[in-house]
Amino acid sequence: MKIGSPYPLGATVTATGVNFSVFSYHSSMAQLLLFDSEDAVAPSRVIDLDPHINRTSHYWHTHVPGIRPGQVYGYRISGPFSPNQGYRFNPEKVLLDPYGRAVSSKRYDRKAASISGDNQAACARSVVADLSAYDWEGDKPLHIPFAEIVLYELHVGGFTSHTNSGITAVKRGTYAGIIEKIPYLKDLGINAVELMPVFQFDAQDAPEGLENYWGYSPMSFFAPHGAYSSRPDPLGCLDEFRDMVKALHKAGIEVILDVVYNHTAEGGVSGPTFSFKGYDNSFYYLLSDDRSTYADYTGTGNTLNTNFATVRRMIGDSLRYWAEEMHVDGFRFDLAAVLTRDEHGRSISNAPVLWDIDSDPVLAGRKLMAEAWDAAGLYQVGSFGGDRWKDWNGRFRDDVRRFLKADRDTVLHLRQRLLGSPDIYFQKNHQPEQSINFITCHDGFTLNDLVTYNQKHNAANMEEDRDGSSENFSWNCGVEGPTDNPEIERLRCRQIRNAFTLNLFSIGTPLLLMGDEVRRTQQGNNNAYCQNSELNWFDWSLCEKNAGLLRFVQRLIHVRHRFSAGKNRKKENLVEFIANANIQWHGVHLYTPDLSAESHSLAATIFHEDEGGFHLMLNSYWEPLSFALPPVPVGSDAWHRVIDTFQEPPEDFLEGQPRPVIGSCYVVQPRSIVVLSDNVTPV
Repeated sequence: MKIGSPYPLGATVTATGVNFSVFSYHSSMAQLLLFDSEDAVAPSRVIDLDPHINRTSHYWHTHVPGIRPGQVYGYRISGPFSPNQGYRFNPEKVLLDPYGRAVSSKRYDRKAASISGDNQAACARSVVADLSAYDWEGDKPLHIPFAEIVLYELHVGGFTSHTNSGITAVKRGTYAGIIEKIPYLKDLGINAVELMPVFQFDAQDAPEGLENYWGYSPMSFFAPHGAYSSRPDPLGCLDEFRDMVKALHKAGIEVILDVVYNHTAEGGVSGPTFSFKGYDNSFYYLLSDDRSTYADYTGTGNTLNTNFATVRRMIGDSLRYWAEEMHVDGFRFDLAAVLTRDEHGRSISNAPVLWDIDSDPVLAGRKLMAEAWDAAGLYQVGSFGGDRWKDWNGRFRDDVRRFLKADRDTVLHLRQRLLGSPDIYFQKNHQPEQSINFITCHDGFTLNDLVTYNQKHNAANMEEDRDGSSENFSWNCGVEGPTDNPEIERLRCRQIRNAFTLNLFSIGTPLLLMGDEVRRTQQGNNNAYCQNSELNWFDWSLCEKNAGLLRFVQRLIHVRHRFSAGKNRKKENLVEFIANANIQWHGVHLYTPDLSAESHSLAATIFHEDEGGFHLMLNSYWEPLSFALPPVPVGSDAWHRVIDTFQEPPEDFLEGQPRPVIGSCYVVQPRSIVVLSDNVTPV
């Protein structure tokens, strides 16, 4: 054993062995434990770190000759156990390396980490990794402009876990499984996948008998989740993740990670100790005034102290790692408003950690998106971060849902959402795509369930239906749950087509939820975080069952990507066209939009002078409405129907041969949307 170096943090392979370094400010002793394998019950070697030799400032470090990548290891850290001062050192617990690049959870038992006693036989363990040998084959981030992006929120496990996925059993629910489904994503028109958490997370952080499926329960900020790998060893997991990124890039699809830097799976006072609690609880977490309990702005029992220097550095190091070593294209920050809270939980302007991220040259070309709120009521959509940050727009979700179900006082708000929400983003010098527009996401109903259920049905979560939001702005179209009534089924399909049309024809960056395009259902469960089953998985038989809807969404996305609005106009994406167009607003009468509280209709003509355009008519009313049509743009002889969501497939989207509209009015049927083009071939 040699002295080693405090830098770099983590386990670093050298020419002769491995250098280990961890941060622990208030500790008094440290041990490095080496295990012969992932299955070993006890360490084969315990190295006592001498505070006079193996400690520099706040860092414990050593160099161990002769060991190589694949070495399994952990730490024991000693120090004061004084909860009233925030100290919770516990040398009985074997700890993960906060900077470990790979994790083995084969023997991990959350209960063993939560109760008193030695857990070395049932601990999660870090694994030494060397990433330098991987062949990226010239792969680089894609840097697709936001204005061209169509995001698809995808769960790595659930996308291919179903037996009907067509994936071999060993690859179902894995990074490798995603590679095999790239043709589906390409055919759909997706050019960016937003992966739900892929950091190693605690699958046992769930009610008894259930499993944490979503992954918002991180154990490590550097290691990919091992259960998503088809390969048996943690180092193989690293290669498989990179294979996935490389394959998606070759297909022209960016990779965005949903990252959780606001809390960890260590929970509150009764939660387990497997990492940060054992290294320096008083620094890593926001604590209550008496220091004995945790401030909880996340709803999960703890909140990371993200503006403390050590935690800030760790977050920055983690982001740089995933950008440089794993080649991801960007990040979506879960409960990002937490990042603006100081050590007392107060929201501060120009939060240091946000400035660190914003100004980091390594991250300069990566996409940054924020869920700009937290579980304690801090809501910062429109005011979060600098100009680089895009927001998940919760107002878009709610206002579109309310318009679709024909609530009062929705048309004025809907007009703002269609235009990119200028009422929200007026404080920024923002681009048209500033708003991440979504109607559904992992958190809440699927789009099918949004039009099938008035109430949440979360009994399967074993929390007596207390979990999940009760304010969903959903409408079951007349019957709660599945039905054989053909009229209700037609209405539900129409409402789903309406939702997709509004999202993909709005200024902003559209985000679609995995499986919505084929009516994936969670049977009314709007908080299915703990359901790793067919309830959550993509059912691939729906692609055939709902082929008409799938085709409709494919065509909408194609229009979004490559819109042509006139015989003389070059093809461009729809956002660029709308953002630079003249827009005339109407109601059922020309040039007089009804923005009153009782209105349920809106129309708009979007055009460029002498170059044509299209006409959009929205009717969320429960009866037909006759809309007056504006004059056809110069150079065209008629309006042509492209989309009418009231029509059944394939009449709902007339691909390549729009129908000319005769007369000066168009009757838009109840709860439907019509798009007319002055061009016979608009796509």
